[in-house]
Amino acid sequence: MSIIVGEDTKVVVQGITGNEGAFHTKQMVTYGTKVVAGVTPGKGGQQLDGIPVFNTVTDAVEETRANASAIFVPPPFAADAIMEAVEAGIDLVICLTEGIPTLDMIAVRQYMKGKNTRLIGPNTSGIISPGACKIGLMPAYIHKEGTVGVVSRSGTLTYEVVDQLTTLGIGQSTCVGIGGDPIIGLRFVDIIQLFEADPDTEAIIIIGEIGGTAEEEAAGHYRQHMTKPVVAFIAGSTAPPGRRMGHAGAIISGGVGSAQEKIKVLEEAGIVVVTNPAEVGTIVADIVQGR
Repeated sequence: MSIIVGEDTKVVVQGITGNEGAFHTKQMVTYGTKVVAGVTPGKGGQQLDGIPVFNTVTDAVEETRANASAIFVPPPFAADAIMEAVEAGIDLVICLTEGIPTLDMIAVRQYMKGKNTRLIGPNTSGIISPGACKIGLMPAYIHKEGTVGVVSRSGTLTYEVVDQLTTLGIGQSTCVGIGGDPIIGLRFVDIIQLFEADPDTEAIIIIGEIGGTAEEEAAGHYRQHMTKPVVAFIAGSTAPPGRRMGHAGAIISGGVGSAQEKIKVLEEAGIVVVTNPAEVGTIVADIVQGR
């Protein structure tokens, strides 16, 4: 089983005729994802490898019953693309775009209040339920069907950890990149709740980084509401305060968001924290194989 996406997910790609949109659409289709439509204003009526292109998301949904959107739209237009997908009634929006202005995402957050759409990202590597559905950038070949859920703020570290797991014969139920921007959709706590409720997820990996309080919120939820084992790694232990490291959200400010503070809170909640990313796979394998 998996969370969020599966074999019944039908995807519309916003920005399908751009270089990134076209490339990753082909990768998703090759994996077996049901990409049923694309959207590029002014290019309605065209096709990309047999996939119909529409002028609006509403037109695409009415014609194809798409229930998920992958957004490959340049930063100045990405917030509008998210809101267009929400307005069209899309259940899940995955925004891959990096560099969206923070003020634009504040407007998106306000717009989405009270709506039923779930947003992953922006600045995310996407999501994959191995063997069923891949939306976004994650390299399919390193994944394997299994029972470990992965949720991460870092795309590169996700790939490293997943490759470790697969090499050890440990598959994944779903891998979710929540994005590294200051304002995002689904957070760690939202994803680990879904993994806890998934009967086929045995263990969970959290890959966090400095900045914000998302990891601390997840620790608090874990302490009070969860029974499944969680292993965590926090990137950025050597980062100086006040300097952004990698992602826009990876900055220690006002004494909040340091790796040391996050590690302390996670460990106090009973979560296993790994200090060397190269050891995540073996530690998770010991937990899964020993259950």
